Amino acid sequence: MRTKLSKTEKMITCCGAALAAFLLLPGSANAMHIMEGYLPIGYSIAWGAACIPFLLMGFMRLRRTLQENRRSLILLAMSGAFIFVVSSFKIPSVTGSCSHMTGAGLSTILFGVGTASVLAIIVLIFQAILLAHGGLTSLGANTFSMGIVGPFFTVILYKAGKKMKINQSLNVFIAAAFGCILTYCVTALQLAIAYPSETGGFAASLVKFLGVFAPTQIPIAIVEGLLTVLVVMGMESFAKKELASISYMEEK
Repeated sequence: MRTKLSKTEKMITCCGAALAAFLLLPGSANAMHIMEGYLPIGYSIAWGAACIPFLLMGFMRLRRTLQENRRSLILLAMSGAFIFVVSSFKIPSVTGSCSHMTGAGLSTILFGVGTASVLAIIVLIFQAILLAHGGLTSLGANTFSMGIVGPFFTVILYKAGKKMKINQSLNVFIAAAFGCILTYCVTALQLAIAYPSETGGFAASLVKFLGVFAPTQIPIAIVEGLLTVLVVMGMESFAKKELASISYMEEK
């Protein structure tokens, strides 16, 4: 059950967007290269600022969902655990980054982009602290790609598939798999912006990063799509009441 924001909540979101715009203005920040994220501090702040309005909206939607439907807590916990587990298995890909599943497709399909972004940043914080996976300085960039852009495209593909009356399992697979791939397209974009090639600049760097990611990320995305389908099928078998409480069963 995806609830609409009240006027007050919309105002808070707009304020967050204004704060993000302010923080994104060029400043005199020192271009420090942060080891754990391999991004200059200016870029780290910019990507973090870009996440603010989405996270504010997500927190408010999450709070509203829990207030109106306590049964959804089980599905939220499962979605968060799914993100944590599948995104913890990483394969080294390029300096300063790695390839892995995102797991955000499941929460996006069930609850939408806002909730998925909140779950993603919570998982990323725990992974940075407990597993040294990612980092606190790169938290904004990682959240933007994995918790915002990936889920955004996932929900677009999922809704498009429903309108086209694609088989539900196939629709979940396509949405989750391509959401994962697009997450890493954004990661490549972020790295290319921070480290343009000496020959060819940003475009050449982007092609290079995309080319390095592709051999590992495409198979990983396929696996993520299949795992998401299996988890959804399991939920449909053993958590029908919980899925019905968020109107998922009605949307099938």
